[in-house]
Formats: sequence, C-alpha cells, structure tokens
Amino acid sequence: MALMRRQSLVKFDAPLCETIVETPRPQGREVLVRIERCGLCHSDLHIQDGYADLGGGKRLDTTRGMTLPFTLGHEIAGVVDEVGPDVPKELIGAKRAVFPWIGCGQCRDCANGDENLCAKQRFLGVSIDGGFATHVLVPDAKYLLEYDPLPVNQAATLMCSGVTAYGALKRLVDRPRQRNLLLIGLGGVGMMGLSFAQAMFRQPVSVADLSAAARDTALQNGATTAYDPSEPDVIKRILKETGGGFDEVVDFAGNEKSMAFAVAVVARGGKIVVSGLMGGQFTLPMVQWVYKRMTIEGFMVGTLAEGQELMALARAGKIKPPPMREEPMADVQKWIDELRAGHVVGRVVLTN
Repeated sequence: MALMRRQSLVKFDAPLCETIVETPRPQGREVLVRIERCGLCHSDLHIQDGYADLGGGKRLDTTRGMTLPFTLGHEIAGVVDEVGPDVPKELIGAKRAVFPWIGCGQCRDCANGDENLCAKQRFLGVSIDGGFATHVLVPDAKYLLEYDPLPVNQAATLMCSGVTAYGALKRLVDRPRQRNLLLIGLGGVGMMGLSFAQAMFRQPVSVADLSAAARDTALQNGATTAYDPSEPDVIKRILKETGGGFDEVVDFAGNEKSMAFAVAVVARGGKIVVSGLMGGQFTLPMVQWVYKRMTIEGFMVGTLAEGQELMALARAGKIKPPPMREEPMADVQKWIDELRAGHVVGRVVLTN
C-alpha cells in the first residue's frame, strides 16, 4: 500500500502538522501527480485562519464545507505518477504544472470557460486537497500544463501568483489611455506583476510599498519609480510628478490603506484593479467616484485559457522570474510564520 505525506490543517488558526494517508488511485480522467514544488501564497494564511477580514471587526467565515484534516497549497508542479483509465498512459512520467482553479464543469460559468467564477468550485488547496504533500489528485488531465524549458519553480508559481498578476494586468491592456501604470503591494504576486507588466505594456511601471527592501528589489527588477505610501505629502508629489495621477493602478494588497492610496493617486478616467485579499472595508464618496470617472474592478484568479496564454509567454522567454527561495516542505509552518510577519520578499517554493 503506497502512502503519501501531507502537511495538514488539522485545526483552524493552528499550526499545520504532518499526516500520512493512503495515496489515492485516479479514476476516470483523474491524474495523480507526485509533487516536486509547491509555492507558498498569502491566501494560504487566510485559509489557515478560517476567516477573511471584512473590516469594522467583522469576519467572513471561510471554514464552512471544509473537512479537516485538509491540505493547503495551490502553486503545484510535479511528475505524473498514475492516470485514470480514461487518460492516455503515455502521460505517466511527464513533468507538468497544475492549474488549480478548477470549477464544477457543469454550470453556466464553467461552460463559458470562466471556471474561476464557479460557485461550486473545486480549487486545489482551497476546496479540495492541494500541494503541501508528496502527491495531489487532479480532477482532469486537461489541467496539466507542459512547462519545458522553464525551471520547475517558475512553472509552479505561474499557476497562482502568475495567473493572478497576469489576469489583473490583462484587465488594463485595452484602456484607451496608457500613459503610466502603478502597482501597489510588492509581495509574491506584486513582484510577478512587475515582471509581466514590462512584457505586456510599453508605459513606465511605478510601484508602491511600505517595505524599503521590496521597493529596492522592484527598482533592481525594472520599476522606474518606487513610492513609500507612508511618506508625508507623497500623494501631492505623485500627482505633480505624473501630471494628474496614474491611468492604471493594480492594488495587489487589497486593504483599507492600499485602496485609499489607489483612489488618491488614480487619474481622472483611470482604472483600479483590486487583486489583493488582505481585507478590511473600503468606502468612497459617490461624488468623488463620479467626478473622477474612475473604474474599480475586483479580480481574483484567471481562467485555464489565461493560464495557457501565460505559460506560452513564459516558455517563449518573455518573462523574467521574480525572486524565489527553495525551502523543505516539512518547514512550511516556519515559512507561513515568516510570511505572516512580513519577512519574505518574493516567493517561497517548497520542495519534496
């Protein structure tokens, strides 16, 4: 009997611990992947907590429908170990990245290719067991993406921080005015966004982050200007330097302060895409919204088609990987704590 090891959530708001279970056998179109790498994402922390911050002391309970022990982790790359009877046997041994944003396959959104909007979703590491383990059971072989000649670390992280940053930026590419672009929040997704923005846009890319280390890293990786949102009179300075603000803003933090900053520095007729999940509440006077003619769009993760587009861009050598560090899978809780404390620049990738 083959066994698999998992770093499991056994209690909400408590450290992960190792559990050992029988390795699942794939049925139908299912595929069993032996995991080589799994990236650590900020949303893993929210799932561990069991709630999302709604602001004003209110919380959204995210524990409903989840059965413990549960395996987090959704930035997965590995080797196909076993396939169900409806999948070609030639796939065994293939190195693949795993697209984790899987829908029910039956509803209107899934039929439209928008599985990321599915209400009955089966997101790996979010709704069904994910990648902080030796193996993962993928519901269908179509969610496996070929990544050669990319490094395995880059391939894994493209599937969440990558497809999130790519999808958020893609929602800005058809804007009529494209003088300048601002990325707020330079965690793993924001750094990935900085890399993509240089491949997707012609205009200069500015960044904003409270961390001096993150700002320095961004400047070394192609950002033209880096702002500290806590600096006195920074908004006045930005409006002056940009001739009225930024036409396009992506908020990769998604908290009350980052959104207040985004709204203050967006130009009239500009657009803000909110892609961070730090939480809190955001309010805006209606008059200001109308007066500025601004657009605000919420965005979480991309579609399978966008995952494939992004992988093609990366495989063609158009995207520089952001800073990454490899750490053993067994140390995942230590790195969750480091990420929570704000001590991680770039992406931590866990290895088996």
